[in-house]
Amino acid sequence: MRLFSPAQAALLVAMLLWASSFIALKFAFEYSSPEWVIFGRMLVAAICFLPFITRLAPKKISKADCYWFLLLGLAEPGLYFIFESLALANTSASQAGMITSLLPMLVAIGAAIWLNERVTKLTMIGFALAIGGAALLSISSESSASAPNPIFGNMMELMAMICAAAYTLLLKKLSGSYNTWFITAFQAFFGTLFFLPLALMSSAVPTLSAEGVGAVLYLGVFITLGAYGLYNWAVQKIPATQASAFTNLIPVFTVILAFIILGERFTQGQILASLMVIAGLALSQIPVRQSSNTIKPHLDIEC
Repeated sequence: MRLFSPAQAALLVAMLLWASSFIALKFAFEYSSPEWVIFGRMLVAAICFLPFITRLAPKKISKADCYWFLLLGLAEPGLYFIFESLALANTSASQAGMITSLLPMLVAIGAAIWLNERVTKLTMIGFALAIGGAALLSISSESSASAPNPIFGNMMELMAMICAAAYTLLLKKLSGSYNTWFITAFQAFFGTLFFLPLALMSSAVPTLSAEGVGAVLYLGVFITLGAYGLYNWAVQKIPATQASAFTNLIPVFTVILAFIILGERFTQGQILASLMVIAGLALSQIPVRQSSNTIKPHLDIEC
């Protein structure tokens, strides 16, 4: 008996990579503005996809799906990164982390309404436990980040989570018809074009240094390409509700990586919170007794 399915293993790796992105961003922002860093990581990922784009591209994209692709790109990476940057500039990391833990619940609500995914009581209990653990982890963390306008910052973080939830639901819809690596490539090219004007309008001039360039290369290859690619592939294989539950592992992995790489202290409260997140995640992954993909037909209309 396998401990994890391939999709769950891919999600674990994706969450670990996303957690490492916070450390890479910390290095990158020391040398360039957020606009140039985000544009750079998108450009690096797009260049990596160039040799394979003809093999990944579908023969035809329907007109209706073009609109869904546009909405997906606007949701994430587009508006998501804008709201996230505004949030972190105005509120503390701990408060933002508490709001981030709402993402699985937002996806579950949207999936139940739009995709007709079943959400069991056990899944909801798992979500509640994981959300509580993520909130406790945020409270237990020692943060030195300033919060000049926490109300505005928290609202921006909530908007970022709404964009992330919309992205996950749109991804689930499109992944049934298109190669998920093509969807990831589309995000990279869309993000490059979307953030280029913002980077050019930035008054800050990027500093070319080995550390800064290395951080952007890491973000582009391992995060924008790797983490998003693995997450997109996994969402195709399991219900969006179960896939989004893994995002609560990001703060857990971030604390662990900060302990290993940066030497930050791992408190007893953080250990308890991490165990709560893991227990909640385990409960949310118990499969629903239904078909293999656990998704009902969208609508049954009687004439």
